[in-house]
Formats: sequence, C-alpha cells, structure tokens
Amino acid sequence: MADGGYAKASLWLSDGWATVEAEGWNAPGYWKKLDGVWHALTLGGLKQVDPDVAVVHISYYEADAFARWTGKHLPTEAEWEVAARANLLDNAFGIVWQWTRSAYSPYPGYRAAAGALGEYNGKFMINQMVLRGSSHATPAGHTRATYRNFFYPSARWQFSGLRLLDYVG
Repeated sequence: MADGGYAKASLWLSDGWATVEAEGWNAPGYWKKLDGVWHALTLGGLKQVDPDVAVVHISYYEADAFARWTGKHLPTEAEWEVAARANLLDNAFGIVWQWTRSAYSPYPGYRAAAGALGEYNGKFMINQMVLRGSSHATPAGHTRATYRNFFYPSARWQFSGLRLLDYVG
C-alpha cells in the first residue's frame, strides 16, 4: 500500500482494476486510516493493524495484485493441496482462507449429486475462484486439505488472505 499498489493499474487484472476504481478501494476490507494510522474492524472492534499478522479481508484481485507486486504468484489449488498434505504449509488452517489461482469448476468426471447438495455445488461453478485452508471462523467439518471454498473474485468479507509461491525456473 505504501508503494501505491492500489493506484497502479499495471498490477491488477482488468476486472480487478475496474473494481478498485468503482469501489474506491485503497486498503483491504474493513480498514480505516485514523490520525495517519491504519486500523481494522475486527470481531473485537476497531484495532490498530498489526504488520506481523496475516492480512485478512482481501479479494482475489487484491491477492493477485500483491503477488504480482512481489514477483511471486498464488498457488493453484492442486499446488496448495499437495503442500498441505505434505505438511509443508505453516498456518494453513485456522487463520485465513487462502486464495488460489484456480477457478471453481468441476473436476474431470464430476456429476452433480441429486438433491440440494448437487444443486448447490453445480449451479455455483461459474465465475468464482477457489480458496483453500480455513479461517478462525470456519466450522470444524470444513477444515481439511481437500475442502474447496469458493467466492467471487471481488469478495472480501469472508476472512480471506493469501499465500505466495516463488516462480521456479
């Protein structure tokens, strides 16, 4: 933010930049600058932002822009899951949902189950991105390496954050 990331169109996907401009974003969701100091609205009220704590309430667009700024990338959901199953990720669960660069689409051979579950999963497999891990507000049954959460790329309310990978090459 201090480097002007919210004002550099070159860091953003085109839809992300359109959202930044339309919504007037200049910081993560629920952040507010008071007397020159950033504060975030938390479950415990307004608190000064701790730079050593994972950023929360960011959209896919913000996560992707930050990854571009660092010269890294967001993991695919497959990369994330392989690393989580191998216990290679610190704080994979219970802090923030982590955006991946994978679209929420069906796995090969997927067929929607009959009833409400199939309707729920099948009808939302469009225009959304996958998050992995879990947040501190996630029910225990949804905290596992295989769980696919999904939201629209502009969503920033669901305790979402990011994890970065280095390019290898």
